[in-house]
Amino acid sequence: MAVIYDPQTKQYSLHTANTSYIFQEREGFLVHLYWGRRTEGDCAYMFREQGRAAFSPRMERCEGFILDDIPLEYPCWGRADMRTPALEITNPDGSVIIDPRVAGHRVIKGKPGIKGLPAVYAENGSECETLEITLRDEVSDITVKLYYCVFAERDIITRYASVTNGNSEPVFIDRAASASVDFDRINYDVISNFGTHCRERNIERAPLKHGAFVMSSRRGASSHVHNPFLILTSPRADETSGDAFGFVLVYSGSFTAEIAANQFDTARAVIGLNPDSFRWKLLPGETFTTPECVLSYSGEGLDRLSNNFSSLFRERLCRGRYRDIRRPVLLNSWEACYFGFDADRLMQIGDSCADLGIELMVIDDGWFGKRDNDRCSLGDWFVNEKKLPGGIKRISDHLASRGVKLGIWFEPEMISPDSELYAKHPDWCLHYVNRPRSEGRYQLILDLTRQDVCDYIYDSVAKILREGGIDYVKWDFNRNMSEAGSPSLPADRQREVDFRYYLGLYSVLERLNRDFPDVLFESCSGGGGRFDAGMLYYMPQVWTSDDSDAIERLKIQYGTSLVYPMSAMSAHVSASPNHQTGHVTPFDTRFTVALTGSFGYELDPTQLSEEDREKVRSTAAFYKRYGDLFARGDYHRLRDPHTENCSAWCFVSKDRSLCVAGYVLTHVRLYGNNERIALRGLDPEATYRETSTGARYRGDQLMNFGLHAPTTLEYHSILWVLEREE
Repeated sequence: MAVIYDPQTKQYSLHTANTSYIFQEREGFLVHLYWGRRTEGDCAYMFREQGRAAFSPRMERCEGFILDDIPLEYPCWGRADMRTPALEITNPDGSVIIDPRVAGHRVIKGKPGIKGLPAVYAENGSECETLEITLRDEVSDITVKLYYCVFAERDIITRYASVTNGNSEPVFIDRAASASVDFDRINYDVISNFGTHCRERNIERAPLKHGAFVMSSRRGASSHVHNPFLILTSPRADETSGDAFGFVLVYSGSFTAEIAANQFDTARAVIGLNPDSFRWKLLPGETFTTPECVLSYSGEGLDRLSNNFSSLFRERLCRGRYRDIRRPVLLNSWEACYFGFDADRLMQIGDSCADLGIELMVIDDGWFGKRDNDRCSLGDWFVNEKKLPGGIKRISDHLASRGVKLGIWFEPEMISPDSELYAKHPDWCLHYVNRPRSEGRYQLILDLTRQDVCDYIYDSVAKILREGGIDYVKWDFNRNMSEAGSPSLPADRQREVDFRYYLGLYSVLERLNRDFPDVLFESCSGGGGRFDAGMLYYMPQVWTSDDSDAIERLKIQYGTSLVYPMSAMSAHVSASPNHQTGHVTPFDTRFTVALTGSFGYELDPTQLSEEDREKVRSTAAFYKRYGDLFARGDYHRLRDPHTENCSAWCFVSKDRSLCVAGYVLTHVRLYGNNERIALRGLDPEATYRETSTGARYRGDQLMNFGLHAPTTLEYHSILWVLEREE
């Protein structure tokens, strides 16, 4: 059993194949005992109450717990725990005390869904057990339910919470985290991420220090700046050894991830909605449910932790027909022609795609309204007949005759002040009455807290999908929120806008997934500004970054791979010199870096030399041959571009019969080292043949010594394909 409750000791044990997460009921509180390698039996001795008061009061009359020094499963604000809480509530009398105690529990086979929110799912009841614990505050009549969903074979536990108001008056939820975990020491490193547009998910690692380390977003999106995941490791942990604890939030809006080293050298990790931009009015009888947080522990370093997360997200978060298969080889029209196209130009590009073995052509921005630049027409989702006489259908029919599918770009959440939609409905954007409306990229954000706006977005997109013969949608989101108010809501609900916005967005995406199950949806937000687990539930791939430069992409894709699957990463071979950086990079290197789970090209195929056309043909064929490996294989980071002058990685099939490994040299130095790349994940006793040279190696040689790599050609790469001989 994955969930075990001992009524004698009141201990809850959550066991996976290799890990245990254990806590215990004491005086009505849930006290955290252990999270780490699997262990059995009574763990009560692990709790140590030292009576360290330090100005923190005991519960009653100088007796009972000092809550400020107790490891709690879901700490609440208002009594004597002065650390960051998971839950804060303002009661009808104005008090901010919430003191729920254990009132019962039950174990559920399988995993319940979370209404209105994306969440990890179980395909059958046997792969997951869910522990539901009920806590109740008798004074305020508030019920809190904690959910722990255990995927035993995956070393995964997911957590979320719900709050129900049993009072006769409204209460206000001021903070509601998805998960909180207390650690009894602070001797850890924090692995975090930072970035900006075109430079997402760069990785930093530093020792945990006293005070709070916080990554957050108040931008109305998970954002380019920080991504909603946090990793805590033992100081010497690396890819293959040491403790690693990971937290990933399944949500796309404003968030907070905090790890605080406290006064007694203990630490508390809290992750969930950003309380700085959140307050929820909970009416009598209503329930509020937090987004889900996914937790995983590895005692074998970051490689195992990453594969725990990525396999779960690939197989139990992503959905639809493309979940388990390679994605079509595509070409996006943006860098080929930007806004400057007409039907003939697009069909010419489509003909080139057919000749080069490209399976899908995407019409990017500029096909709708009067859109010839980025200053108008968002919201006017009807075809610009001057550019495209005969509409999208004419182009899709032409492409179909050449064996090429059609994709199209939308930015449905936005509205241009210069648009027919804005002229009709100037109140449909997020705004406050009598306040200026800040524009980003000459656009405002539609108010998805309104059902009529959500219906308009669905109807507009669905109409195009039904008429145009479209197989793929790139869904963009090109600014963050400001003046994020909704006049449709009363004043005391304005801080609900961020969360209600995402409930509206998720409802639209759920309807589109249901009604167009064969369409491949790709998320985009100026590239990776909303690359999060919440969006992956609806769209199994994400445009990883607007920076398509191969050398820049090495760090971006490295950081993304810490928790997200390679199948979700869209990466394209772009033109050289690169349109963003001006880098001149060999075609082979651009291809090697772009070999993720979702592969394509970002260039003008009609302007290629015959030599480059042949390169496109051969690389498209290579991806088709090995695409299933990139979609479903295990991914191993071998060298870190943040700290070394190269980057290296490998994909290995589940049966260990096939390996594709890549290496890129990012900086040449005179008299370079003897560089060799040791692989991982192979069968040590098998013999592997490298297909380009015919050389044969034992698996243990490839993993213990490795393969020689070049050190004299900057920005050059090498790609090895190793097949196991039977």
